[in-house]
Amino acid sequence: MENTAYIVLCILFALVWTLRAIGSVHIFQLNSYKPQVQKKWIYDHMTSIVPRVCWLVIIVPLTLKLGAVGMLLSCLICAVVAFLNYPKKAKKPLVYTARVKRLLVCLAVLHAALVALSFFLSEYRDFCIMLFVLAAVCEQYIVLAANFIMSPVEKGINRHYISDAKRILAGMPKLKVIGVTGSYGKTSVKMFLGKLLAAKYNVLVTPGSYNTTLGVVRTVREKLRASHEVFVCEMGARNPGDIKEICDIVKPTAGIITAIGEQHLESFKTIDNIISTKFELADALPADGQLFLNGDNEFIRSRETAVKPVYYRLVPKGERAPKGVYCAYDLRVSARGSGFKLREPDGTVSHLETKLIGEHNVLNITGAVAVARTLGVPMRDLIPRVALLESVPHRLELVGGGACTIIDDAYNSNPAGAKAALGALSAFDAAKIIVTPGMVELGARQEELNRELGAEAAGVCDYIFLVGKKQAEPIRAGAKAAGFAEGKIKVFDTVTEAIAAAKAVDTKGRPRVILLENDLPDNY
Repeated sequence: MENTAYIVLCILFALVWTLRAIGSVHIFQLNSYKPQVQKKWIYDHMTSIVPRVCWLVIIVPLTLKLGAVGMLLSCLICAVVAFLNYPKKAKKPLVYTARVKRLLVCLAVLHAALVALSFFLSEYRDFCIMLFVLAAVCEQYIVLAANFIMSPVEKGINRHYISDAKRILAGMPKLKVIGVTGSYGKTSVKMFLGKLLAAKYNVLVTPGSYNTTLGVVRTVREKLRASHEVFVCEMGARNPGDIKEICDIVKPTAGIITAIGEQHLESFKTIDNIISTKFELADALPADGQLFLNGDNEFIRSRETAVKPVYYRLVPKGERAPKGVYCAYDLRVSARGSGFKLREPDGTVSHLETKLIGEHNVLNITGAVAVARTLGVPMRDLIPRVALLESVPHRLELVGGGACTIIDDAYNSNPAGAKAALGALSAFDAAKIIVTPGMVELGARQEELNRELGAEAAGVCDYIFLVGKKQAEPIRAGAKAAGFAEGKIKVFDTVTEAIAAAKAVDTKGRPRVILLENDLPDNY
């Protein structure tokens, strides 16, 4: 009886290990496979991790004191812990990449070694059970250990992929490589550039969020063809040196820096580090390269570059459009889209229409037009293409219409982006509701900036619906300090609940517009 219960217990432990390993690897993937980020995540989430495994500790005295009965009770506890750790539906599910598969194989070997050890030490059954409990409780750190074991393999594979990408690019000396970076706006500009440059060139654009070194390398190896004339390469960064690493591979001949702001401060530490990192793109350009800069961004304007830049701007109403830059002015924004005039450095003025909303979309379009015009695309070909531009998913994307419109701005938010989204919301003649969990990765200034978000939302919105009690507090405080009614601020556990409540608000017959500002992934 006791032996049978022990075998069942070992099987259940294997199940617990498997479920916890999959969950830990999922979080590790969301944390970009960075051990330091993972360790911080574990520390920050210890209060939620401990309750899911603390029951396992009870197994040790049960098996030591109660024999077969203790074993059966331990089996029941293991079954409950397995249930608690069963993966729930994720916003961004675990992607079983080759790296993830290698990591899981390494974990399986470590677990198998533990089981083999228990057979060799079968006479010390109590010790083995203590070892099993310890392994289940510390699974997060076992994943980090497996990653450390696999790191030489991963580095070797990455070096091979990078060398192969360099070889492919070296074989295409006439390819124009345009780097796109910025704290925000880079994905939109990248997509706009792809559409506009296609009027004259065969263009490859890095897909989705393939803006890391290995994402760019994968794009080159899998998608770049000899027929491509332009490669638009989005370059993301969370640490100094990240953009230089990408530039060393792709050798950009042109670059555009869309904006610089207080995003990813948690990893960059200071705004100066962010500025220096984004300008790694400018530093990588050849002497005859082309650099395009957002002239409305104070952090960008303050930086000198070896390559003479072309600036683009959005001119506020009432101000005169400056000469010598690409500038959008006479802007008209409505729920149907935006119309504006665009003046080129030589003084030529064109009228453009887009179905996109938000001033920052117009600014991003202006930057993309500046690049396209410099590369010889006629304005007559750009005007109809601007009219057909689509919103990048989850970046001020209009969903629905009529009585209920959702502005989906769910992609990772930042102070400037949130302010722009609220500006777009204010253009609607409707009941205005913001649904947000706030902003993250802002380091020491996170609470202060979320408080400012609450104050800004109070000046635009009729209702403020917040997601997550921890994130909600500074936003609520900022809104209340700005005089917003407490009864119109509500806190929900999930975005789904908040949106459902926003759709149910009595607007007394007025249409409603719901701004979904940020939707945190599962590691928050």
